[in-house]
Amino acid sequence: DVQLQASGGGLVQPGGSLRLSCTASGFTFDEFAIGWVRLAPGREREGLSCIRRDGSIYYSDRLQGRFTVTSDNAKNTVYLQLNTALPEDTAAYYCTAGISCLQLDYFGQGTQVTVSS
Repeated sequence: DVQLQASGGGLVQPGGSLRLSCTASGFTFDEFAIGWVRLAPGREREGLSCIRRDGSIYYSDRLQGRFTVTSDNAKNTVYLQLNTALPEDTAAYYCTAGISCLQLDYFGQGTQVTVSS
């Protein structure tokens, strides 16, 4: 079974940094693309980034270079580094997986990020 578990969320001050983790099981990273999305009340789900099966990484232009995605294949873990946090980054963050970045069918439990002073 494909399983995804996001963790590492919490309270961060504006301008601060936070690293989220996504631990995956049931597949290898060359079998599935892995994406990060976020969902905030009153806003549509937003795609943030996706690691393609070939290892290349897509980032949403809206992130303005503040987010960085890395992966540790030995640990089956993907990380999302959030820098220069803004209040609008407050959301539940989810990692997703699928056969391509355009077809991310699997979702894990999310982790809440709150940006506030």
